[in-house]
Amino acid sequence: MRSRAIAATLAGLMLCGITLIACTIGEPGTGQDADADTSLTTGAAATTTAAAKPPRISVKDGATGVEPWDGVMVTSASKLLEVSMTNEQGREIDSKFNADKTEWTIDEPMGYGRTYTLTAKNVDGKTSTATFSTIVPDRQATAAVGPLDGSTVGVAQAVSFRFSVPITDTKAVEDAITIETSNDTEGGFFWLDPYELRWRPKEYWEPGTKVDVAAEFYGRDFGGGTWGSSDINISFTIGDAVETVIDNATKTLTVTRNGEVLKSFPIALGRDGAYDTPNGTYVVGDEHASLVMDSRSYGLGLDQGGYVTPVDWATQMSYSGIYVHSAPWAAWAWGNTNVSHGCVNASPENARWFQETVRRGDPVIVKNALGGDLSPYDGLGYWNFRWEQRSGGSEDPNA
Repeated sequence: MRSRAIAATLAGLMLCGITLIACTIGEPGTGQDADADTSLTTGAAATTTAAAKPPRISVKDGATGVEPWDGVMVTSASKLLEVSMTNEQGREIDSKFNADKTEWTIDEPMGYGRTYTLTAKNVDGKTSTATFSTIVPDRQATAAVGPLDGSTVGVAQAVSFRFSVPITDTKAVEDAITIETSNDTEGGFFWLDPYELRWRPKEYWEPGTKVDVAAEFYGRDFGGGTWGSSDINISFTIGDAVETVIDNATKTLTVTRNGEVLKSFPIALGRDGAYDTPNGTYVVGDEHASLVMDSRSYGLGLDQGGYVTPVDWATQMSYSGIYVHSAPWAAWAWGNTNVSHGCVNASPENARWFQETVRRGDPVIVKNALGGDLSPYDGLGYWNFRWEQRSGGSEDPNA
């Protein structure tokens, strides 16, 4: 009996050992033999799993406050069969695929305050859908940009931006602007106030320089709930170096072109001690064959010695109201006495010649006047900023 029991026990242990060995031949839980070729079945399963993935949309379904500048993308591991994105009015948004149709992007900017629905399907029949809405700005900033597209301007001309609302994030505006020149001209930004921005060269432009300006404002966050309204692109060319020097010591105005004197004539400036014409560098602005000059526009009432006077051949030098213009009533003063409220008085013939000779952007330098200096914050006085005062410079007043 005992010997049979021992034999039975040994037989059981041997059987159990064989069973345990058999259970560990393959990978745990696979139920496969170690020698079996699993490459075909494993590869097929992986391919099926990858192909079964639906397209991926870059914007989450239900998202709000999406920024139009960010754009929308759809990607897929397999080829995209069809993708459609429409706004709440049912208009389909322009779009494009990459070469192998595994990537799709919109090809136009999204609008503010719009709701879009996007549906994407790949060749495996997998579909993804997302509905989302874009940000609604508190306000939009439009910008008037100068000079005019296609124009030829003087060597002192700046690229000017005048915004419809005050800008709080000035860096965001600067980052959205690209200025390319034909000769790699160095330049910088100068803010006159929260509405007015200038970009000017470090030195006067070289004649013949070509300038391209691209302002990608649309969809940009300018801070304080303000967003850019639209993109702007302009190009212009720099003309001859025409410079005017107005010397109070001699009461003369002299114009040179590329270093050659064209003409010099007598003038009268702002009345000494009361309305002195400031020294400094001005820039030619608007030109008027005739203009009514009204002192009340800068706070000087008629009962305070002000005036409402029609003048001819008025060429703007500053935002503060200084012009070169015809003043036949001051013929006795030309070349010897300052009699104006700050303007440059000349004969009708000389005032007309001046206007027909200079162009927007030409520099005008006033020197030896008895008053102070033209403020760089005057709209056409930006050459009176030191280079170090540019945005990001060592003397940036807004830093």
